[in-house]
Amino acid sequence: MKKLSTVFILILLLKISTVMAQGNKARILVLIHSDNGGTYKLAKEIASGIESSKNAAAVIKQVKESSNPELKNIPVASVDELPSYDGIAFGSPVYFGNISTGMSEFLSKTVNLWTNHALEGMPATVFMSAGSGAGKELALNAFRNTLAVHGMVLVSNGIRGTENIDKTIPQGNTVLGVTSTASLKDVERPTKDERELAKIQGRNFAKTALALKGTFSKKQTAAVAQEKSQDINEVLEEKNIILPQVPQPAGNYKPFVRSGNLVFINQVALKDGKILNPGKLGVDVNEQEVKEAAKATMLNVIAVLKEAVGGDLNKVKQCVQLTGIFNTKDDYTKHADLMNAASNLTVEIFGEKGKHARATLGASSIPVNSSVEIQAVFEVE
Repeated sequence: MKKLSTVFILILLLKISTVMAQGNKARILVLIHSDNGGTYKLAKEIASGIESSKNAAAVIKQVKESSNPELKNIPVASVDELPSYDGIAFGSPVYFGNISTGMSEFLSKTVNLWTNHALEGMPATVFMSAGSGAGKELALNAFRNTLAVHGMVLVSNGIRGTENIDKTIPQGNTVLGVTSTASLKDVERPTKDERELAKIQGRNFAKTALALKGTFSKKQTAAVAQEKSQDINEVLEEKNIILPQVPQPAGNYKPFVRSGNLVFINQVALKDGKILNPGKLGVDVNEQEVKEAAKATMLNVIAVLKEAVGGDLNKVKQCVQLTGIFNTKDDYTKHADLMNAASNLTVEIFGEKGKHARATLGASSIPVNSSVEIQAVFEVE
């Protein structure tokens, strides 16, 4: 019995030691955008170097979904998760001496992190893949400039490992970070030496991340967490808001038009196939009935918007403009009060992203005898 107790204690101590060891590891994100897989190949070598020290764990994620079969199973990172790591290695293709569009778009969404100092003091390193190799130093510097604005600690590769590379073929090494040249024929890319440089960079970065672990304040990320938008589907469920079926066009037009990142929508107070509270305010309907119609109209707008973003309302970045047109008599002046029903619903669903510019006006009549018509403009991903 005594022997069994001793064995149990040893097993328990071993498990506790394992958990403590894992907790002491630096957790590093390898964040990439990759077009044809070249950056991803370097990322795997970077990750291998990070984990070779046994004191760090690497997680590879990409900034957007890819149709490349080699990349389709790599998870997509969110901006809000960045402060949870002990270091980030950023990887991207070179686009004309600059960061790739995909990576640039992702970094453009980190404004809240910047204003809340969420990445200050966190170590960062960069690596890139290039077609011809031209402009790689410019691109690396552009990358690092963005990270420097966040107050991140920039870890360069220096000349580590360069004494062992094959000088007879072009190599993608730089003092700022490893790169790979993709256009060289009859040479596997990344080359053996470029892969080795990437491992060295990862290993060196892991040491820095481990040394700085716990030195930058995680309390500063609390404001970011509070600003994180709640899932719109959860909001709709919690508030028991049911979106109607998308109204079908009654003529030669579309329910919505998307131009770039803007979606344009126009709807009337259709509910269950009929116009809700039809007619002119003060003649056929009262103010309360028009407010109900405005709310129903806004629900139609949001139903159309959901279709415009492929069913995911979380892709809505901002309600830009709402215009309410009301069927009123010439002397009516309280249009803004009527429109509040639609505006309040929009903010109720989208929070801060639902706050918008607004216009309201009266009309002598509205198509299909609706008491209200709403025009909406939304910015989406």
